[in-house]
Amino acid sequence: MPGLDAPTSDSDTYLTGRFLLAMPGMQDERFQKTVIYMCAHGPEGAMGLVVNKPLESISFPDLLEQLDITMPPSGEGIEVLFGGPVETGRGFVLHSPDYIHDATMVVDEDVALTATIDILRAIAEGDGPAQSLLALGYAGWGPGQLDDEIKANGWLSLDSDPTLLFETDVDDKWTAAMRKLGIDPLMLSDEAGHA
Repeated sequence: MPGLDAPTSDSDTYLTGRFLLAMPGMQDERFQKTVIYMCAHGPEGAMGLVVNKPLESISFPDLLEQLDITMPPSGEGIEVLFGGPVETGRGFVLHSPDYIHDATMVVDEDVALTATIDILRAIAEGDGPAQSLLALGYAGWGPGQLDDEIKANGWLSLDSDPTLLFETDVDDKWTAAMRKLGIDPLMLSDEAGHA
C-alpha cells in the first residue's frame, strides 16, 4: 500500500512525524476524513493531533481571554482545532522549530510540539513560532492498537509535509493528502477488501 512502511527491527516509531489519513470507511465519526499528525508512536502506544477539524465552540481570542492573556490584533485569524477526543481541555501547539523551549518536544526537522501556556503568550506577543497550529485534545492509542487499526484498513500514512501541515486550508487537507498519495478520494469506496 503506498505510503506505508514496515517498522524496522530496532525501532517501532515508524509513524512518528508522519500523517495518518482516515479511510472513507472509518467507523468512528470523530475521525471521519481526518488528517492526524503523529507526534509519537512506539511500543507503549501512539499520540497524534487531528490537524483538519476546527472547533466551532471556541476561538483563539476566547481561549486567550480564559487564560487572561491579552489578545493581539493579529490573533483573530488563528483557528482552534479539535486535536482528538482525549483530554479535550488540554492545549497543544504544533509549530515550526524556530521556537524551542524546555517543554518543547522536537518531532522531526520541520515540526515541534509545545503544550505549555508559554507558547500561547509568545504567539500573543508576536514572539512565537513562524508557523503554528493550536489544538485542544489529542488522539491516543494503547500498545498495538494503532497497528491493528492500520491492518484493518482504517488508516493510510503519508510522509510529513510542512506545507500540508501549516499552509493548506483546514477544509482541504484530507483531499490534498490523499492526492499526495496518488489517490482520487472520489474513487475510494468505504468497503475495505482483503486479499
